[in-house]
Amino acid sequence: MEKLKIAVYAICKNEAKFIDRWMDSIEEADMVVVTDTGSTDDSVAKLESRGAIVYRVEINPWRFDVARNMALNFVPDDVDVCIMLDMDEVFEPGWREKIEKIWTPKTNRLQYVFTWSFNRDGSRGITFLAEKIHSRRGYRWVGAVHEHLKFYGPNLEVYAKEESIRINHYPDQTKSRGQYLPLLELTVKEDPNHDRNMHYLGREYIYYNMWDKCIETLKKHLSMPSATWKDERCASMRFIAKAYKEKGDRREAKNWLYKAIAEAPHLREPYIEMAQFAYKEQDWPTVYHMAEETLKIQDRTLSYLNQPFAWNETIYDLGAISCYYLEMYHKSYEWAKNALEINPNDVRLQSNLKIIKLKVE
Repeated sequence: MEKLKIAVYAICKNEAKFIDRWMDSIEEADMVVVTDTGSTDDSVAKLESRGAIVYRVEINPWRFDVARNMALNFVPDDVDVCIMLDMDEVFEPGWREKIEKIWTPKTNRLQYVFTWSFNRDGSRGITFLAEKIHSRRGYRWVGAVHEHLKFYGPNLEVYAKEESIRINHYPDQTKSRGQYLPLLELTVKEDPNHDRNMHYLGREYIYYNMWDKCIETLKKHLSMPSATWKDERCASMRFIAKAYKEKGDRREAKNWLYKAIAEAPHLREPYIEMAQFAYKEQDWPTVYHMAEETLKIQDRTLSYLNQPFAWNETIYDLGAISCYYLEMYHKSYEWAKNALEINPNDVRLQSNLKIIKLKVE
């Protein structure tokens, strides 16, 4: 097909410290369109000096979907590919050539790899497939928060996927998420049948230690006919278990962790959380069993639910400790070495390995 016209669009408010890095990563775009929603720093001037087209708007009451739809509306109709890229997100180089290679006249959405967080050693932490690259027509943002693109096109939605296209997230840790809870409650009120937002709301209550609300909302998520994705159902069960544990009901917490394992036995997370639970109770056979089951799982899913603790030293550490108390010293030594290889600077892991080595010798 002919050369694509590609536009990056974004919303902005007081993002001056990110702008140069952000603009550097999207220099391959044909145009950059930014909707500023009230910056009081020099964001607008910096963006315009770098060639971005900036529109100033006021949104009251604030909603993320309204802001993003305004930004999208400012993108010219003759654009072929739109990319919503927040100011704290950065493209890895070479992305345009990859888009042009995979995009066809029928494509209207593209999945790529998004790294939401990085581990201590710089390796990728929470990493999943995202899909905020789309055609100019047929899409609107929906939801006051945790907004998502909804397709309204006249034909079928056609996806492409290119995992070598990577966008990395470097969040501003000083920003508050205080507005998220009321906006999520509003979003669920507006669309009570949207299972993903129900899950998000239940999870959000955890951050506020609202354990009963968390349990009630996530049980509602699990009861929804549309809530069929096992990975997300498993996460809801894990969060319910956490809420019960925080309430002091360890029996119910344990029951829900077993439900989470049964729901998604292909995921490491519920096994590890059960191992951590058993560790607190000094139930070493269960810790060992969970470690063995965890390590059988070698495929890491590219979903937003995958957690770094499932792929770092955690399970080797727990397994080594359980084997030590079960007097399985050679196995304990093997797993302790694995843990230290993943996190070689951890003083506790170094000390544990020395203690276990004495038992082996």
